[in-house]
Amino acid sequence: MGISIRAYARARGVSDTAVRKAIKTGRISAQADGTIDPVQADVQWQGNTDPALQRKAAAPATAKVNPVTSPNSSLPPTAKPNATPVAPTSTAAGISPAGLATGGTSLLQARTANELLKAQTNKVRLARMKGELIERAQAIAQVFRLARTERDAWLNWPGRVSARMAADLNVDAHALHIALDAAVREHLAELGELRPNLD
Repeated sequence: MGISIRAYARARGVSDTAVRKAIKTGRISAQADGTIDPVQADVQWQGNTDPALQRKAAAPATAKVNPVTSPNSSLPPTAKPNATPVAPTSTAAGISPAGLATGGTSLLQARTANELLKAQTNKVRLARMKGELIERAQAIAQVFRLARTERDAWLNWPGRVSARMAADLNVDAHALHIALDAAVREHLAELGELRPNLD
């Protein structure tokens, strides 16, 4: 008579589901009463299992510990002195400590930058909804139209006022018109050298 499936699974360090699957697929054989001969099963397990497909090496048969006589049997598995501590791979926020120590962008920095970008985007969207912002292209086009309208008004001004001014000053109307037109064009040329800063 052998041992139970669960006992053999504990001895090999695998789940009882893995042992049942091994029996079902024929990698190991069970006795007629459903128990397992551990020595025979170990030989079959080693011979019928591809080492590259194993998750971890099976525990040797000589390493079996009797839970009744073991001095550490009262300790939980995580508290046994031979247990190797596992370093945490993430913090409560889901951030890898290794990522924080590296010189590159960590997950925390990336999340912070993403949140800042969201806040700025929402601020601009809210300002646009309130009518505090307009499109840059629309603003430039509007300024251009206003400047062209003002330029055309100034170019037409000498023709409208030169005759009346000449009569008031008792001078030649044509000569006054030419003088005013030249002065206005010179003034507009000076204004055209100004370049607004749109940045």
